[in-house]
Amino acid sequence: MQQLLELVRQAQESGDYQPLVDLIPYARVLGVQCECYGEEIIFRLPANPGNIGNPTIPAIHGGVIASFMELTALFQLTLQLPQPGLAKIIDFSLDYMRAGLDRDTFAICDVSRQGRRVGNCSVLAWQERKSKPIAQARAHFLLDAGTLTPVDR
Repeated sequence: MQQLLELVRQAQESGDYQPLVDLIPYARVLGVQCECYGEEIIFRLPANPGNIGNPTIPAIHGGVIASFMELTALFQLTLQLPQPGLAKIIDFSLDYMRAGLDRDTFAICDVSRQGRRVGNCSVLAWQERKSKPIAQARAHFLLDAGTLTPVDR
């Protein structure tokens, strides 16, 4: 936990969130990258032949898109907690809007509510234009009681 606290502190000071992403083995397998533009954090899933689910189109596997979006929500929520900690997924609902072709995919998360016990997020994924999303998701997370400040308990 101390390592996580230190990594989050360093990331917030430097604006480099990639070391946090690299803590999650599945994020490394997928190749998830994190880029900060001012106060906005955008996650990127680089084109990778290993992520293809339909080679005839070729299109990214739906499970890869879902995992990428879930990781995006988890990281965004983790960065916004008063004291960093990994939240636990309660539910995740995903709407696929168009095929995710074999090219870089981007995602952004909006934490719509962060209460004492639950965090609600919405995630948008796109490829060429943000105005033409390939998927959108809603996620609810159970927040670790250890991440709350004593006033919040």
